[in-house]
Amino acid sequence: MDFISIFSIPLGTFGTTEIVVIVILALLLFGGKKIPELMRGLGTGLKEFKKASEEEKDSESSESEKVKKEKK
Repeated sequence: MDFISIFSIPLGTFGTTEIVVIVILALLLFGGKKIPELMRGLGTGLKEFKKASEEEKDSESSESEKVKKEKK
């Protein structure tokens, strides 16, 4: 038995019953009015993360092009 298999959690696919239970628990914990606000915040965070990662890729590619030009 290796180290990783000791701490791994077996996760299968989520069925309909599991999804319904999760949705009901979320409604009970946060209420119907708070969930859209939470999802909106999550969407905004994901959009900002994607934008930042794209900017990082662009800056890395422009830096690599500068290095290639300097070598020539």
